[in-house]
Amino acid sequence: MNLIHIAQKTFNIEADALLKAAARLDETFINAIDTILNTKGKLIITGVGKSGLVGAKMAATFASTGTSSFFLHPTEALHGDLGMISEGDTLLAISSSGESEELTKILPHIKRFNIPLIGLTSNPLSSLGQYADVFLDISVEKEACPLGIAPTTSTTLTMALGDALAVTLMEKKGFKEQDFASFHPGGALGKKLFVKINDLMRTRDLPIIDTKTTLKEAVVTMSEGKLGTVLLVDENKKFIAILSDGDLRRALMEEDFSLDHLAIDYASTHPKIYDNTQLLASEALEIIENDRIQLLPITNEKREIIGVLHIHDLINAGIKSK
Repeated sequence: MNLIHIAQKTFNIEADALLKAAARLDETFINAIDTILNTKGKLIITGVGKSGLVGAKMAATFASTGTSSFFLHPTEALHGDLGMISEGDTLLAISSSGESEELTKILPHIKRFNIPLIGLTSNPLSSLGQYADVFLDISVEKEACPLGIAPTTSTTLTMALGDALAVTLMEKKGFKEQDFASFHPGGALGKKLFVKINDLMRTRDLPIIDTKTTLKEAVVTMSEGKLGTVLLVDENKKFIAILSDGDLRRALMEEDFSLDHLAIDYASTHPKIYDNTQLLASEALEIIENDRIQLLPITNEKREIIGVLHIHDLINAGIKSK
């Protein structure tokens, strides 16, 4: 038994069905798009069994790409959840046979709401096909299942049709990257486009010392601050220098090194700073990476330290540079 051949045959059967379905798309697909675009309420998707699982995925895809949508199970609808349907909604129902018992039972009740019904079925003469205002053909020549029983090719086609609807709607609405990110604030794109310095910078217990602080005292502050760095300010609290653990290691190599010397003698007096807390965290990470630093001090217009942004905080938050 050639297992690779079996897998390849599955791919080929499903791919062939997708290509044939793409070739037969016609005005009914456009009618479905127009129906959804004209929906003032929500797009409600329903289906039973494997069709229901596909429908739940479709609802999630629509919702995340700018079309307000949710999945409604037909059985739950019969027991009170029909109240979730309102005037102005559109129902998209999925059933390969068009005769799923739980689904056909709610169709007469759906019509009472006087809302559009888009039917995805392989049989236009089925109950679903007859009730539907817009019929979308999900028929396939055969399932990839060798017994021809388990929904395989048909569910793949249905999911692809749902994706085609969602993508077409995105294009029609002019749905942009920023729109997608606004629906996914916790995802990588959302973090990249919306998380700002102000959201991640540390503002408490900062390792700040003055110019009269000895190196010995600075090392203690550096250890307590757990940032591998101390920030130096003058008598007016103005940020003037930064002492990193790297600066400290280099200082150890000097012949006249002494812990009694002032920390300012070994500090970097031209540190990189930023004073715009509304800068995107992804842009801040780019600055940190380009300048090969670990800590970006954040100051106000008076150059007073108001926070710090550490590369580890950015990475732990899932921020990626542009």
